[in-house]
Amino acid sequence: MRKRADFLAANSGKRASTPGFILLVRDRKDADPSMRVGFTVTKKIGGAVVRNRMKRRFRALAREIVPAKGVAGSDHVMIGRANGIERDFELLRSEFANALDRLRA
Repeated sequence: MRKRADFLAANSGKRASTPGFILLVRDRKDADPSMRVGFTVTKKIGGAVVRNRMKRRFRALAREIVPAKGVAGSDHVMIGRANGIERDFELLRSEFANALDRLRA
């Protein structure tokens, strides 16, 4: 996802909070079954290096987990939290999978 309007629309969907990030999932209600993913990390988290590192970690998680556990026809947005960069990658992986499971139920 690249357009600001898509990110704002995702804010009206379901949300799941974890210590490392907030996950938003919004059904687009169109005929397209593809799953789109977007990432947001604000300047409050840190400088450009820290924000880019966090987004790279989020991309790796999304590449691995969204095809298997994502919601078809939906937009998925991950919003970084302050202690997300320090969390163990395996812990982030399990939190992301659990958050998707909660939102699908």
